[in-house]
Amino acid sequence: MADGNIETSFQASIDAGKIHGAIICATDAEGNFTFKKTIGERTLLSGEKRPHKLDDVLFLASATKLITTIAALQCVEDGLLSLAGDLSSIAPDLATKQVLTGFSEDGETPLLEPQIRPITLEMLLTHSSGLAYHFLNPLIARWREKSRAETKASDESGKKTVEELFDYPLSFQPGSGWLYGSGLDWTGRIVERVTGKTLLERMQERIFSPLGISDAQFYPVTREDLRARLVDLNPDDPEALGRAVLGGGGDMSKNSKGDFGGHGLFMTGPDYVKVLHSLLANDGKILKPETVNDMFEHHLSPEATESHRAALVSPMGVFFRVGTTVDALSGHGLGGLLTLQDVDGWYGDHTLTWGGGMTFVWFIDRKNNLCGIGAIQATVALDADAMESLKQTFRHDIYRKRAAWKKEQAF
Repeated sequence: MADGNIETSFQASIDAGKIHGAIICATDAEGNFTFKKTIGERTLLSGEKRPHKLDDVLFLASATKLITTIAALQCVEDGLLSLAGDLSSIAPDLATKQVLTGFSEDGETPLLEPQIRPITLEMLLTHSSGLAYHFLNPLIARWREKSRAETKASDESGKKTVEELFDYPLSFQPGSGWLYGSGLDWTGRIVERVTGKTLLERMQERIFSPLGISDAQFYPVTREDLRARLVDLNPDDPEALGRAVLGGGGDMSKNSKGDFGGHGLFMTGPDYVKVLHSLLANDGKILKPETVNDMFEHHLSPEATESHRAALVSPMGVFFRVGTTVDALSGHGLGGLLTLQDVDGWYGDHTLTWGGGMTFVWFIDRKNNLCGIGAIQATVALDADAMESLKQTFRHDIYRKRAAWKKEQAF
């Protein structure tokens, strides 16, 4: 188990110039144990420094995916979508995608084959559809560089919609593998198509309002009340692209038009925990109890399970394991990695967890009745090893703090 505690380890990283601070929140289902802590300070666009506050607005990066998953599952409950149904009539642009198998001998012509089975919502939610981020698949990266027909942006800004930005072919036959990709961005568009609302409008109506959340917006954040609290609006990131969260870059947000369900949401830490808490308590406010139960089940085919395991033990596996050990039993639920074993003093069997960028992590442990987020505010010159260490400190120390609290309650 990770050594150190939240207070001393995070302060030491601030003193070493590794991070600016952190926002950490956790709770149990009953709200009896709660932990809310801010550490360090943020820098305003003007250069002025202010202590972090719990209502600072955070770039969620890929932690957006859980919220989009919930929005999609609500559509399943409403009869607008199904997990295993063919999406061709709703997303013909997905149905016509072909699978990239390689390139011709001269290296110029992509070799493509048609889908042998349709893409389903379940595949999109579990990264088993064949959709891949170009930076995680060399063939897709090569296709993007050599073969991509320049898509005319839908307006003069040059920004692209989900369909335009992620027009890549598939990296494998739907359902036959696992690779992290843009499935949740496409899911967000499908939610918009079947509801007739923007993704934010749908989330506000069916997720945020029922939970008392009003401070959420997709990139770009235009609400002045939120911009004033944006952690990522600072001299190192004047466009609030979340560069510190991502470890640099930010072009995916900069070049996007519309609500991107895979990475584009901004909200506060305590508000994100409201979503986690609703799932932990299974209170019926945003999803039916049976739907929540299904989120915490393994949803990959045998072929995809084998591919997922290979990804976990690969050189990139540290990002996909989200804190679990390389030999841990795990699968994939609807929303994130699913642990499939108990770890003494830590995650229970069927804990759901994922993160955002290099600095944000969330978990829901129904067996041990605990959920939480750790949002590290890194410097733009991000130290990946330091971030992993701090995220592990959060993941483990929050359980130690809960155990100490329980001991106090016993007296």
